[in-house]
Amino acid sequence: MGIFIRGVPHFIEPNVTTEEIKAILPHRPPMLLVDRIVERTEDAITCEKTFRAEEYFFQGHYPEIPIVPGVILCEVAAQTGALLLSGKMSLENSVPVLTRLKEVKFKRMVHPGDVVWCTSSISEQVGRAFYLTAVLKVGDVTAATLTFAVSPAPKPQLASD
Repeated sequence: MGIFIRGVPHFIEPNVTTEEIKAILPHRPPMLLVDRIVERTEDAITCEKTFRAEEYFFQGHYPEIPIVPGVILCEVAAQTGALLLSGKMSLENSVPVLTRLKEVKFKRMVHPGDVVWCTSSISEQVGRAFYLTAVLKVGDVTAATLTFAVSPAPKPQLASD
């Protein structure tokens, strides 16, 4: 259902399931890092990820005071961006890949039980590459910000047995 916020159409998708996200992204657990799409417009998307205590990386990343690794937060942003680009990028015989990270800033630690909302928005398109910005928040507090690029890459031909 579409609604307007500040005169801009927003498409709320509160019932997008993990299976529907899997139909778009090539990622699978434990590397599927988007639980649901909260909101999507033409040029921006907000997704949610709840970090559970049993996530594999908490076992060895500061196990006494577990925190989500920064690279995992960057991957949340990349997957959120890939979901946004799914309708804009032709992916026949290709997959969306992260090709650049810039201006990455970590501002708040993320712990087990935290719910992260990631908003990724398109800054520019150059050829087949899309440049995006992302803000990851826990509640009203910014946890990380970054700019990144996503481009389609040919699907590798895997050797069959």
